[in-house]
Amino acid sequence: MAYQTFRQEYMQMPVVTRAYTTACVITTLAVQLDLVSPFQLYFNPILILKQYQLWRLITTFLFFGTVGFNFFFNMIFTYRYCRMLEEGSFRGRTADFVMMFLFGGICMIIFAFFVNLLFLGQAFTIMLVYVWSRRNPFVRMNFFGLINFQAPYLPWVLLGFSVLLGNAIWVDLMGMAVGHMYYFVEDVFPNQRGGFRLLNTPQILKALFDAHPHDPDYTPLPEDRPGGFNWGERPPNQQIPNNTVRIQDTEIPNNT
Repeated sequence: MAYQTFRQEYMQMPVVTRAYTTACVITTLAVQLDLVSPFQLYFNPILILKQYQLWRLITTFLFFGTVGFNFFFNMIFTYRYCRMLEEGSFRGRTADFVMMFLFGGICMIIFAFFVNLLFLGQAFTIMLVYVWSRRNPFVRMNFFGLINFQAPYLPWVLLGFSVLLGNAIWVDLMGMAVGHMYYFVEDVFPNQRGGFRLLNTPQILKALFDAHPHDPDYTPLPEDRPGGFNWGERPPNQQIPNNTVRIQDTEIPNNT
């Protein structure tokens, strides 16, 4: 019964979120079981360019550290924000969501050639957080019961908390920079006078991911918010509810 329930919940996850989180979990378990080594996964420009170890361009986004609290913390963030984006502003536009993944990954790879970063998974998560927060500006949030702010400030609050813990901030800054680049080219520039879309999804992606028509009767099932999150959205033409988000007292993992 428990297996069937888990399988049902797993299959109800949107396809991109399911694929990415599954790849992250499998990669981490493979390292934990000594099937692969982190030294075979990290981003290394020399090995990529001279020995054609191209898989590192992907595995650098999939490894979040050995199984432990930091791994589960990162997985909760990755799963939640990835799923909220895919079921929210990207609902029925899976190809566009995949295009965002490609845009973010390519930009981070380019930056990584000039910054000494080994794994980019956390930066990718921060990018998802940034895009979601800018597209949900009316969500009210609360940090440890001390700070009240709106969603667009969440990445900065997390960055400040990381600084207080003494962690390196370059990964967070990269994720925020790439997230802002995507937000600008998709949500800001096209809406300006004389603006146009700079990032067009190729037809091959639309044929692969948007081939089936959207079901207008589909309603995502309600689910528990892991990590103490309680996200709310403003109904149209209604007063902004005073929804709060409580971020549990968790530790930001060290960036290596």
